Amino acid sequence: MKKQRVIIMGAAGRDFHNFNTYFRDNENYEVVAFTATQIPDIEGRVYPASIAGKLYPEGIPIHGEEELPELIRKYQVDEVIFAYSDVSHEYVMHRASLVLACGADFRLMGTDKTMLKSKAKVLAVTAVRTGSGKSQTTRYCAKVLSQMGKKVVIVRHPMPYGNLEEQVVQRFASYEDLDMHKCTIEEREEYEPHIDLGLVVYAGIDYEKILRQAEAEADVVIWDGGNNDLPFYDTDLHIVVVDPHRAGHETTYHPGEANLRRADIAIMNKVDSADPLDVERVKKTIETINPRAKIILANSPITVDDPEAIAGKKVLVVEDGPTLTHGDMAYGAGVIIAEKLGAAELIDPRPYAVGSIRNTFAKYTHLSKLLPAMGYGKTQIEELEKTINNSPAELVIIGTPIDLRRIMHLEKPAVRVRYDLEEIGNRELASILAKF
Repeated sequence: MKKQRVIIMGAAGRDFHNFNTYFRDNENYEVVAFTATQIPDIEGRVYPASIAGKLYPEGIPIHGEEELPELIRKYQVDEVIFAYSDVSHEYVMHRASLVLACGADFRLMGTDKTMLKSKAKVLAVTAVRTGSGKSQTTRYCAKVLSQMGKKVVIVRHPMPYGNLEEQVVQRFASYEDLDMHKCTIEEREEYEPHIDLGLVVYAGIDYEKILRQAEAEADVVIWDGGNNDLPFYDTDLHIVVVDPHRAGHETTYHPGEANLRRADIAIMNKVDSADPLDVERVKKTIETINPRAKIILANSPITVDDPEAIAGKKVLVVEDGPTLTHGDMAYGAGVIIAEKLGAAELIDPRPYAVGSIRNTFAKYTHLSKLLPAMGYGKTQIEELEKTINNSPAELVIIGTPIDLRRIMHLEKPAVRVRYDLEEIGNRELASILAKF
């Protein structure tokens, strides 16, 4: 039988996982290329032969997604797999229409073909959108389970932006591990808060190898899902975090809606800062599309290490990058605390942006008086540092999950914002985890 020629559309995450679990040793298919988007400078690489399996002795080229029509024609592609996340349903169908117009089939892969089974218990924490509050929910669950005496290991959704052969399995237990693996700001934002709690974090490319190592030192593996993707592991308990600040997005983004429909528990976060009408609207949506899900309301209390420093100051707010960019948020915890504590002015960073940071503002035009913490490599981190130091701010508010002062020199005083999950009512989630 003639092999089906396949292209996998991705962003260095789900695409590699789908390949590893379904296509790598599958004689019925030939994966001729990956395409890449969302993440700067990940195209132009090769998925290495050393991890691509015996069918791909030359590895597999990674092209920019803009080349997709040409690649379909060049390789006479039969099927295109869409394998990235946190995009609108409309966006997915525009890509589908492009593929269909080029003559190929368009496919979304389901969980049965891509989920791996663990010997340990698996708790998945996912979200309907990037920036919903998944990270603090994961930390909350880890704390509760650890206090029960359970050995907890975190497995994070992939972010392999460096040398792929060196990122097959990564284990993080200290700040030194972050430095050794040359982690980007985005990676540090996800790993460092867990390390601060004394937890081990795994990430990388080959999630079966990762799982086998993680489950060897864990009673419970917590899947810390990123970019509102579906879990890579078969779950014993699936939590989805829903954001009332973006009411309606829970049913209009892929694969966030699928997460919501699969979930055992729906946590509606940020209730303390959301419009009550939006909270009720989202609650009704959950009850309609997944009536079996347990709905738990939660706040996301925001604290800052020196609240008196903010009042009357001209401040530059630096927020979590992915939340603002493909998460589509126009503000974050830093902006909320700045306004609450009486900052005199939110500095617009756009006139002071340099290099790729300037390009980020050109691409994400909804951003204005705040700075996304972009830092996908050494050069971009340096550009972020220059942008901050160029500004006339009297104070920098660090609204990212990590302290940026650990990885760059700020010429201005700074305060750090933190945010956690706080259940409303009688700690239902903690009770469920105790039984789990």
